[in-house]
Amino acid sequence: MSTMPASHGHNEACCNIPPVVSKGYDAKGKYDEVDGLKTYVTGPDDATKGIVVIYDIFGYFDQTVQGADILATSHRQKYKVFIPDWFEGEPCPIEWYPPTTPEKQKNLGAFFGKNPPQGVAGKLPAFVKALSAKNPAIKSWAILGYCWGGKIVSLITSGSDNPFQIGAQIHPAMVEPTEAESIQVPLILLASKEEPEDKVREFEAKLRGAKHVETFKDQVHGWMAARADLADERVRGEYVRGYKTVLDFFAKNWA
Repeated sequence: MSTMPASHGHNEACCNIPPVVSKGYDAKGKYDEVDGLKTYVTGPDDATKGIVVIYDIFGYFDQTVQGADILATSHRQKYKVFIPDWFEGEPCPIEWYPPTTPEKQKNLGAFFGKNPPQGVAGKLPAFVKALSAKNPAIKSWAILGYCWGGKIVSLITSGSDNPFQIGAQIHPAMVEPTEAESIQVPLILLASKEEPEDKVREFEAKLRGAKHVETFKDQVHGWMAARADLADERVRGEYVRGYKTVLDFFAKNWA
């Protein structure tokens, strides 16, 4: 169990994150099919709250799956967590990042053209309906998205068909402050040093409900998901602190 002291106003007793595995992570959940999509499922069957996780463009990386298990197992509140495979087995190869050559830039452009965040945001209400049918014990839903998935969180929680009661954006891509004005649920945004600082500040200022916005100033875009170098002690510590911060925010603001 983690013994990291309380920081940034968070309660040390809130959650007990198990030791983070740097390599060869053994997932605690299983894969199921929901609404036609392969979906990673983790957490207790009697949970009354569910979290839909939107992965980053690299798909089911161990660091992301471990994050889902942390969300499902580390808090006194029971959560069941779901990661649908929106890329249907064809995520972005991590070798394309960073896009330092014309070929990589072309490939990434084609990938984003095929997988626009708006498309997934439009499918989420039906997906949550299907999830609810398969998991009738769950009465309330959260959404958490990394990078590309963070944009989807912003789009769905600011839209008229939002099925979620709370949201989390983790090192989000394409931060757009005008979307914040329409978000009607509590929202946490954890930024890396690579998100535009002015955009993050403006986004925070326009949020109308409960919020927590924080920049992890020495972490790269992706430190809580596929690009987390968990063999690095500092990254691992901030990875843990990020998940503690999310869990604490959910505990305080998700009725």
